[in-house]
Parts: sequence; structure tokens; C-alpha cells
Amino acid sequence: MGPLVRRSWAPRGRPPVLVQKGAHREKVSVAAALWLPPARDRVRLFARTLTGGYYDNARMVPFLKALLRAAGGRLVVVWDGGGAHKGDPIRHLAATAAGRLWLERLPPYGSELMPVEQVWTWLKYDRLPNFAPRDVRELDAAAQAELAIARRDPVRLANFFHASRLPLPRALLM
Repeated sequence: MGPLVRRSWAPRGRPPVLVQKGAHREKVSVAAALWLPPARDRVRLFARTLTGGYYDNARMVPFLKALLRAAGGRLVVVWDGGGAHKGDPIRHLAATAAGRLWLERLPPYGSELMPVEQVWTWLKYDRLPNFAPRDVRELDAAAQAELAIARRDPVRLANFFHASRLPLPRALLM
């Protein structure tokens, strides 16, 4: 909830005052996926927020199920080897959704290969710096509003792919 303080356009010697709530453990976690449907017409963004907790492997299962419903077909998930991306709940989902869901791991610490990392950079450093929310609900609403803006911008979503070092799908090269 503490703001990421960045340069502002305030007059020299009069920096903006960012009032924030101190000594708390409130947070908003975001899970997101950039996906390309079989038609390969444009990149899409699927995201969910979670207040007061974090995405672990048990909470990733409902996210992946919702992503499968949104994709409406088969899904290949390419992600890193983080703790939320492995374990019994994930293995159980992969077994029950066999034929519809494939999970492919990138090497650990391969964040430069992950297009969704560009979403986090954009959200944190471009859209929400110097934002000091009054409470976790305000932070959650702001994050969801910014993700909705990105969701409606196919050029930005394609650029998230282009900014990563992941080999681009042929449809995005044009």
C-alpha cells in the first residue's frame, strides 16, 4: 500500500505530500495472463485481484479455471517456476484438465522472457507511481481500473509481448 515514489511535476522545493497509512499489512495481489486465441487476431489480457492475501498454488487453481473458461478451449500456460506455479493443487488441476490445459515452465529467474512482467512494470512504474490509497479497497479499484484500460488496448498488449524476450508468435510480428 505504500506508494512507489517517482519524480513529479511539483515546483522545485515543494514536493507533493503523499499521505499513507502506516504499520499495516494490507495488500492487493494481482494474477494476470496475456493470451493469444487460436485466431491469433490480437493479444488478450485476463487478470484477477485479491485483497488481503497473495496468490499461492491453491489460489492459482481458481484463476486458471477462470482463464480456461475465458479462453473457451485448450490453453498452454507458459510461466516461471515460482512457488504459486507448482505443487499438488496445480498438479491435480493439470491432471483433471488434461487435454485442455498444458503447463510449460520457463527457467527460474527468466522474467525477461515473461510478457506479463511488462504488465507489472507498466502498472507499477507508469500508471500507479505516487499513488497513496486511503485503504486496500481504493488500491484494488485503481489496479482493476488500470488493468481494464490495458485490456481495451490491443496495441499496448502486443507491445508487452514485443518488450519481452520470448519468441513472438508469428501473428504478432506483423
